Amino acid sequence: MSEDSFFTRELLAWYELNGRDLPWRRSRDPYGVWLSEIILQQTRIVQGTAYWQRFMDRFPTVQALAAATEDEVLRLWEGLGYYSRARNLHAAARQIVALGRFPDTLDGLRSLKGVGDYSAAAIGSIAFGLPAAVLDGNVYRVLARYFGLATPVGTTAAKKEFSARAQSLLPEGRSADFNQALMDFGALQCTPASPRCGDCPLAVRCQALREGRVELLPVRKTPVAVQNRYLSWVYLRFNGRTAVCKRAAVDIWQGLWQPLLLEGEMACPPIPGTLSACGRVTLLRGGLRHRLTHRLLVCDLYLLDCARQPQLPDGYVWINEAELERYGKPKPFELLLEMLAERESI
Repeated sequence: MSEDSFFTRELLAWYELNGRDLPWRRSRDPYGVWLSEIILQQTRIVQGTAYWQRFMDRFPTVQALAAATEDEVLRLWEGLGYYSRARNLHAAARQIVALGRFPDTLDGLRSLKGVGDYSAAAIGSIAFGLPAAVLDGNVYRVLARYFGLATPVGTTAAKKEFSARAQSLLPEGRSADFNQALMDFGALQCTPASPRCGDCPLAVRCQALREGRVELLPVRKTPVAVQNRYLSWVYLRFNGRTAVCKRAAVDIWQGLWQPLLLEGEMACPPIPGTLSACGRVTLLRGGLRHRLTHRLLVCDLYLLDCARQPQLPDGYVWINEAELERYGKPKPFELLLEMLAERESI
């Protein structure tokens, strides 16, 4: 039996016994499948499952999602990060409704906002049975180890090589099972650290295991250097109101609402005197670290209790504090609100 045939047979047999029971796998409904794929981009299954259920409960159809406002979608997405996914999800829902149906070809799926090659293959194979192989971190790892592939992942050459290999392994008529099996195998068996080689059904033919290179594969491209950004978040409070501003489209957290934000080249950018003179400034927490893919945000969280109403910077508006729940907010703003609540409960 060829290496390819052995790999596919053993992988599918493993999946029948060990595949994860995930709610979006209980139906081939393209809406539920698409929603899961967008949520699980850069999100762990454990966290993503709860969000998937929340979205299905709040927006049970693509029509309901398309009819929502962007603020409603961002508010429900809060805590997942990478908010462009939520905006793309909302825009794609409106594309689908305008089209009158869910696209059922790879090109049609790729035309949706936020759907790339991987998501199109996953949605297409699972919802419509399209013969398209997926390629994500789990797939790179499993194929690199089993076949001994050393081309650095994250490169154009690796994408071409691994895509061709994965496509060649697809069994006719079982693309959905194969893709889900490969993803589950990478997540549960052939894990990044401490893979379960001792009870692996592929171990007998795994090149990395045979050559002692399990921990060396897949080969990683040189990582991008992490840059620091120093931010001060100031919660202005005056007569039961607070000041917020909707973030612009040219930076992280696009479309979310923030309190007064100051940024500097080092920690603790000073609060302007015109504002600090309006009341008492309290540091709630200094040096809070919030990591993004290639950036580390170092945040200081302040409360400014104003004795008189200050002049707000351009773009900021006053809202009632009780209305904050209706606004989508970045994680540091959520933490600031949690600290305020704890401080006031003492």
